[in-house]
Amino acid sequence: MKYLVLLEGKCEEAMVQSLIDTGRFAIPVDDMLDERPFLGLSIKRHPQAQILIRQLMPEEKVKVVRIGDTLSDNISIPKDLKKKIDGVENYCTKPEIEMLLIINEGLYDDYQKVKNTQKPKLFAKSHITYKGKKYKPSYPWLYEYFTQEDLVSMLQEYKRLSNHEKEERHVYDLVKEP
Repeated sequence: MKYLVLLEGKCEEAMVQSLIDTGRFAIPVDDMLDERPFLGLSIKRHPQAQILIRQLMPEEKVKVVRIGDTLSDNISIPKDLKKKIDGVENYCTKPEIEMLLIINEGLYDDYQKVKNTQKPKLFAKSHITYKGKKYKPSYPWLYEYFTQEDLVSMLQEYKRLSNHEKEERHVYDLVKEP
């Protein structure tokens, strides 16, 4: 089985790359198409991934793994690839990946008081500083944060606190036990 890992954006990329680099991502890099995740939640946006799927042996299947906070859309699979796709799994970070930072910084209760008027990203920008730098939703800032803090504990606590829909899995479900 091969995996096509699709990430919503740079924040998800930093999180997943941190899990990969620390040996905690449950999907082995060798089993990923092109040995990496792809940015963007659509197969149609990735001609290279489509080529790689078409080049697989006839009996090989691909599981699509999508990670992001906006997963309500149905994934469009090119007609000629449908027989190669062995399901789509969504792993949700809603409302936003910044909830991991808010939880880790001990600000969850403070955020709950303002969540009706302020999105997690804005709250994080105004309340979180790491190594003297204010939070910036960028790959470098998040990658450093996630690799030096306990990302697995953040994901576990986020799973405990959040209420996702039944068909949505938690990113913590993609964490490999040590």
